[in-house]
Amino acid sequence: MITKLTRRTLMALTAAAIAVPAYAADITLRMSTPASETDQRSVALAEVFAPAVAGFATYQPHYNGSLIAQGSELESIASGDLEMSITSAQELAQFFPEFSIFATGYVHQSAAHQVAVFNDPLMEPFKQKVEDELGVKLLAVMYLGQRHVNLRQSKDELTVMTPEDLAGVNLRMPGTDAWQFLGSALGANPTPMAFTEVYTALQTGSVDGQDNPLPTVVDAKFYEVTKQIALTSHLVDLNYVAFSKSVWDGLTAEQQATVQAAAEAAAESGRQAQLGKEAELVAFLTEQGLDVYEPDLAAFRSHVQAQYAGSELAASWPEGVLDKINALGN
Repeated sequence: MITKLTRRTLMALTAAAIAVPAYAADITLRMSTPASETDQRSVALAEVFAPAVAGFATYQPHYNGSLIAQGSELESIASGDLEMSITSAQELAQFFPEFSIFATGYVHQSAAHQVAVFNDPLMEPFKQKVEDELGVKLLAVMYLGQRHVNLRQSKDELTVMTPEDLAGVNLRMPGTDAWQFLGSALGANPTPMAFTEVYTALQTGSVDGQDNPLPTVVDAKFYEVTKQIALTSHLVDLNYVAFSKSVWDGLTAEQQATVQAAAEAAAESGRQAQLGKEAELVAFLTEQGLDVYEPDLAAFRSHVQAQYAGSELAASWPEGVLDKINALGN
């Protein structure tokens, strides 16, 4: 977690950056992202956002972390050295622990729910804090996809409908404490393992399964060594379009409205592209012989959220916010 000293330093840098007047015309918007040029987020911003702001700004993307190292983009915006980035709830939680709620299992229920949460008044204190303390304006939420449980056993051997069905299942999860906690909350026995080892571990039976979005299951060819996917949707992942507040404040009201609308349109374009891709991959995986089905999501959601309640991971969440988020999904 970022230290108080570093956070105060960033606030001072932000104040200094905001004090420098931005230009309302002919500005360059440098976007630094660790994503590739063909990533759906990159494509949406290049094809939708860039043309929309072309009348007064030049969108200049830098892919694969080639301009700013991954994880340093927010500091660069705060210090006035960058205009735009794509950031995650996990990255924002490094500065503001309360953002961890948006990176937690079964908080977001779908791509549409993400948008509803982002646009709801409950998000205003979160957004305002990022603006005030980092000089970063969060313009829109981008949908990355949903993580599901992918198992070696056939559906005849093991049908996963509730968390109880995962008892004793060795499920590979990323190695951090937060990921391991989520694996346990799902009802499984979480097993930390490097991603590069997962295919062989599934093939040999060292683990029973793994969790990842469907594009990863296909790209890593996990479907070759597994027999089913339970569409648990336990993490509906996201990014935010992050924009320099100092640059924003230098725009005219009309330009601000254009930038906001362009970011929302790009996010929607990317969201629909990703949803379409996921639907296609369900068909592909079924053709490969996997059973792909939806378990009792309400049972999983209530069980997982109960595990988080009162835990150290939930200690920073503002009171009542989780209930408000859940209500938006009903």
